[in-house]
Amino acid sequence: MVFAMVNRRRGLYLLPNLLTTGAMFAGFYAIVAGINSNFEAAAIAIFIAMILDGMDGRVARLTNTQSDFGMQYDSLSDMVSFGLAPALVIYQWSLSGLGKLGWLGAFVYAAAAALRLARFNTQASTADKRYFQGLPSPPAAALIAGMVWCGEYFSIDGVASFTLFAFPTTMLAGILMVSNIRYHSFKRFDLKGRKPFVAGLVIVMIFVLIASEPPLVLFLLALIYAVSGPVLTLIYIRRHRAARKSQEKQQVADDVN
Repeated sequence: MVFAMVNRRRGLYLLPNLLTTGAMFAGFYAIVAGINSNFEAAAIAIFIAMILDGMDGRVARLTNTQSDFGMQYDSLSDMVSFGLAPALVIYQWSLSGLGKLGWLGAFVYAAAAALRLARFNTQASTADKRYFQGLPSPPAAALIAGMVWCGEYFSIDGVASFTLFAFPTTMLAGILMVSNIRYHSFKRFDLKGRKPFVAGLVIVMIFVLIASEPPLVLFLLALIYAVSGPVLTLIYIRRHRAARKSQEKQQVADDVN
């Protein structure tokens, strides 16, 4: 399906769709690894899918190869890599110990990912590009995969020791995906323009930080991003209320005068 055809109207752009296929392959491998109880490899595969998923859209925009097919194909790939794969991996690693409640929690996450992707597709042309509505599925998957990877890295038995933390985290990730909470998209970040020299040093330090303890750092980054939405929303609501009260006081003062 990813091979370019001669007719441009009926053909596909090879490069971005190849990256999308790679992301879906990594997500499918995560499912297989999770079924075989190879949870560390499953978690790493989900993060690889995130990297490829982040690349395909940017490559399409940089090479001017965006297409409706590519957008739909990317959503289907995201459902495999960031919906089904994390749900199955977290169920196999921890939630299976809860019985029916465990697989229902995993299903809630998978269903929320599907709803999140469907809503994104229907609002893509009208939504504010600076923000995402709800937690995007890749960071939600990073939260789940990072938790599993940390558990395996630090030799924590997910079923015996981590169930009470894994279940609410999985449910919370699903709820945040279908919420109306806004998250920064960072799509306005210019990769082509010149940046200060210190930006290069910051990038180096980020790589060093991640390399020091990859499971823990990636999990904390995903957790911080997931929490940033509710925190920024509360700050926005507080500022909005303060501005409204200030306007009301000003209006009362004007009426008295």
